[in-house]
Amino acid sequence: MFPDLAPLMWHSFATIIVLLQEIVSFYPALSPPTLSASVSNRACNVLALLQSVASHPETRIPFLKAQITEYLYPFLKTTSNARSFEYLRLTTLGVFGALVKVDDTEVVNTLLNGDTIPLCLRIMETGTELSKTVATFIVQKIIMDEAGLQYICATPERFFGIATVLARMVADQPSTRLLKHIVRCYLRLTDDPRAHIALQTHLPEALRDGTFDNGLRDDDVARRYLQQLLDNLARPGGGAPPAVPGPAAAGVTHPVPAPAAGGAPHPDPGPVAGASTEGSSQAELSHGHPSPAPLAGAAPHPGPGPVAGGSPGGSSASSAHPGPAPTEVDAPHPAPGPVAGGRPGGSSQAGPRRRRR
Repeated sequence: MFPDLAPLMWHSFATIIVLLQEIVSFYPALSPPTLSASVSNRACNVLALLQSVASHPETRIPFLKAQITEYLYPFLKTTSNARSFEYLRLTTLGVFGALVKVDDTEVVNTLLNGDTIPLCLRIMETGTELSKTVATFIVQKIIMDEAGLQYICATPERFFGIATVLARMVADQPSTRLLKHIVRCYLRLTDDPRAHIALQTHLPEALRDGTFDNGLRDDDVARRYLQQLLDNLARPGGGAPPAVPGPAAAGVTHPVPAPAAGGAPHPDPGPVAGASTEGSSQAELSHGHPSPAPLAGAAPHPGPGPVAGGSPGGSSASSAHPGPAPTEVDAPHPAPGPVAGGRPGGSSQAGPRRRRR
């Protein structure tokens, strides 16, 4: 509630150091997962203070340059479904959401160099509805920046990593609020020529056949985004479509073919490109608006704060912003090597066989 709290904390002696010491003190409870409700609440209080620093215009860039986000990735890498961990992940997403809320290419470039996108993609697949909404918002905001769109569409693996996750979420019948962010991601991806062509044949059929008409009946903005997406894909795109990489190349361990034209996306969830429990420096993908952590002295686990697009009891500081879209590519199969026993000249006939006793 105090507007200048962030600069005061940032410039006062050792205050941020103490907050980081608090953050590090929670690591032992992450693996094995032994985080109690009271400890989770304490961690969320610390994250709420860091979120205020991340959202303030005077401290946002210094916060990024100090690489404090690196201390927060371990919280996003947790996989326990316990409520204490879910609140911890959601509040951590709130810090990243505060960073991307204001359009800033420097913020986007910093997050692209970290594990933000792959970790958000994993949460988009496996998290609760609210966590999925915040993570999708973060990815959306990242790809809305030109640097983020170019990064995602630079390789087939990155494009398909996001495209696969978006298609799976569509197959899961998302809420209207989450669907709006998904559509915005797809819509932004159509701004890239190769991604545009790829989506003409790989957009989930549920977005074309009126499956969500009833759900979007009362949301004019979401309906307009969806119609614009379909209109964009109805026009021919420029550039050659990307090749479709194999499951391993895209970072998906469960082979899931991209949905064929007119076909429904494969619902089977699987790990996303670059995302792993331990986090990988090769992570490539990201965007969303997280909720603020519970304030000190609040009940052990107060409800999550505002999320992009509005959330129960959300604050006015939160705004809905859609995200990125995927680009696809197919890796050619390597030419077969010479046949065993074949002649040097490339003959397909095998050489004479020796008779053995």
